[in-house]
Amino acid sequence: MALSLVLGSLVAAPTGFAQRELITPESFVTKAARRAGPAVVRIDTIRTVTTGRLPRGLGQPFFDQFFNQFFEDGLPPGQRTRRQREQGTGVVFAEEGLILTNAHVVERSDQVEVHLTDGRTLAGTVVGLDSVTDLAVVRITSPTPLPVAPLGDSDALEVGDWAIAVGNPFGLENTVTMGIISNLNRNISKLGITDKRLELIQTDAAINPGNSGGPLLNAAGEVIGINTLVRSGPGAGLGFAIPINRARSIAEELIETGKVSHAMVGIGLRPLTPELAREFNRNSDRGFQLPERQGVLITNVLPLSPAERAGLRAGDVILAAGGTGVTNPEELLKAVESAGVGGRLRLDVWQQGREQQVTVVPVDMAVLQQRSRAVEDGTYWRRVPLRP
Repeated sequence: MALSLVLGSLVAAPTGFAQRELITPESFVTKAARRAGPAVVRIDTIRTVTTGRLPRGLGQPFFDQFFNQFFEDGLPPGQRTRRQREQGTGVVFAEEGLILTNAHVVERSDQVEVHLTDGRTLAGTVVGLDSVTDLAVVRITSPTPLPVAPLGDSDALEVGDWAIAVGNPFGLENTVTMGIISNLNRNISKLGITDKRLELIQTDAAINPGNSGGPLLNAAGEVIGINTLVRSGPGAGLGFAIPINRARSIAEELIETGKVSHAMVGIGLRPLTPELAREFNRNSDRGFQLPERQGVLITNVLPLSPAERAGLRAGDVILAAGGTGVTNPEELLKAVESAGVGGRLRLDVWQQGREQQVTVVPVDMAVLQQRSRAVEDGTYWRRVPLRP
């Protein structure tokens, strides 16, 4: 009798164990995707692309015959235009039908269509875009309430946190991939992109063409970033997203004014270390020496810029901005942005063999670009104001 009870328990245990294994708890990824997924949209754009004259025959006898048959001189007359369709992702972040996406998804578009997860297609209007931060806001109008994705706090992220990407890669709608936060505050210039101002979230969650503008979620299903680019080729598998706190502030400015102001002082920079300074001083025949300390070396100064007006020149070394030491261009850029357009920023500078202080007044990037173009074409005295 005892033996049969023991055997019975031994037989019953695996059965119960197998049943428990089959009943698995719901994944946190499922919950996160369910919470934010309905607010993720597909964005289709149509833009007009103008191309030049096509080369005769393209080196192929068939095309030579084709062009000779349809065009008198074997060439299409003048420029040609074509309609180009492209696709991206966005996320509804406000009940008023406001959508966050990448600027490169919608810029230069003639038509924007927004496809909702419930099957509806609505016309979209670009409220504003900022190519410097690669962010844009699109508005749609719906007779019924729209699902809205909750926004998280990107400043609270830590390396190793879960990261969930939602989007439409290669046209495959509502695709969810998962990974972790691989790193934070990756300056976009380190990726070889010099015309943007961004510090990015790095993730190994798969981000592919078509994911652009889609949300990066945390484990709770909150939007912590807007996916913007992926590294291809050697080292592929690295995705990058714009922190949602930065995206939120840019979106607010776009909604309010339709554009974003970026403060600039007009200098090219590179980091300086004591080792680099010593190497320069040993081999320099330029008639000046660099201080053997941490700082930011000015490599060039734009004409008519706040830096030029403050007396800065190539070869000067910025040691501190606003009373805080700087060791790389990114730190100085943050100080300039913090001062803002029209603000006053005190710089501690090593110039002509001694340390001194200068004050710069940043101007908007668009104004500085206009001044630079005017200098290049020789018309700056006629159309560019000489005040900051």
